[in-house]
Amino acid sequence: MHVCVMGAGIVGLATAYELQRQGMQVTVVDQARPGAGASGGNGAQLSYSYVQPLADPGIWAQLPKLLLSPDSPLKLHPRLDPHQWRWGLDFLRACNRRASEHGTATLLALAARSRQGFERMLAAERLACDFSRTGKLVLYATQASLDDARRQLELQRAWGCEQEAVTPARCAEIEPALAHYAARIAGAIHTPGECAADCLQVCQGLHALLQARGVRFVLDTRITAFTRSAGRIAAARTDAGAIEADAFVLALGSGSHALARTLGFALPVYPLKGYSITFDAAAGPGAAPRVSVTDAARKVVFARLGRRMRVAGMAELVGYGMDIPQARIDSLCAATRALFPHSGMGRDLQPWAGLRPATPTGLPVVGRHARAPANLLLNTGHGALGFTLAFGTAAAVAEALGPVIE
Repeated sequence: MHVCVMGAGIVGLATAYELQRQGMQVTVVDQARPGAGASGGNGAQLSYSYVQPLADPGIWAQLPKLLLSPDSPLKLHPRLDPHQWRWGLDFLRACNRRASEHGTATLLALAARSRQGFERMLAAERLACDFSRTGKLVLYATQASLDDARRQLELQRAWGCEQEAVTPARCAEIEPALAHYAARIAGAIHTPGECAADCLQVCQGLHALLQARGVRFVLDTRITAFTRSAGRIAAARTDAGAIEADAFVLALGSGSHALARTLGFALPVYPLKGYSITFDAAAGPGAAPRVSVTDAARKVVFARLGRRMRVAGMAELVGYGMDIPQARIDSLCAATRALFPHSGMGRDLQPWAGLRPATPTGLPVVGRHARAPANLLLNTGHGALGFTLAFGTAAAVAEALGPVIE
């Protein structure tokens, strides 16, 4: 069985790994290098227990400030793009408690499966990726926001998540680098089992080992069209020639929508632009955090990657541009100075921007589509949880391939 995986980000590579592990012949095609898209400089957190969709009922109260404040982590630039408007309206419709609770339950189950797959892969392959299991603190600035988080905690606890609400003083005990900041928060949710890793290193490691095991990579190559026969895809046409296969997996992140349109169907996937900075962390005790930290008010995450720090955030509906406005980098720097003034952030910043492929509900699109060719499977729309969910959706795609081939 020959499967063509379209996409060499963490989702596509995890899919290729799972398919190759099950004995299939695999070709991976992408217009860039492995991990060059949204995977490359992401927030680095593996949030297996903290997966609440962005579409939350609390968004309605925050919406005016989020849209109008110049330093808001959420930004919308309306465009003459029906796809953007449709996505935005569907997102607002999903901002209700019933949809949020359903999304949380679905994502938690998928995240648990993904954790098993990722950690099994790490144990077997021993990839160098600055993996750590130091837990995570999600900080809340007000008592009202902390109370909302407690309600979410109870929902997630029903699904087996090990979490607890902690006081500011306890935050400083868990992560000493927060000692000076603890008085400025109402409390936090602590998840001791959460992990972090360098997603780009994982992508590069998977690329190397898969190539050594016979997986064919067609990189720096754009898919231009498809050859179809009897309701199926016979070949993907690319700049480097046609790629024939028995089945195809669409895992192109934010590029999935445009390619699906060429096949006659629409996907509810739109890019949420995010930014990050990476720098060498200070070595002194209590200077840079070891525990992963999320500032819920600023919507900024902090993750330790060996001797480096990754700071990431923002969610912008601004189209497909890859520019990096200095104001966004300044905002990440300001958040870092506020929480971790001794972290070592200096002039050695590595700024980055990426387009997270998001659906309005926060749930990825996995498996078959009623209007798609019969031998096409989807694995896209993971939003900010691509790294967290990649190995779970890869396993789901591998399971779905049997009926597609038959």
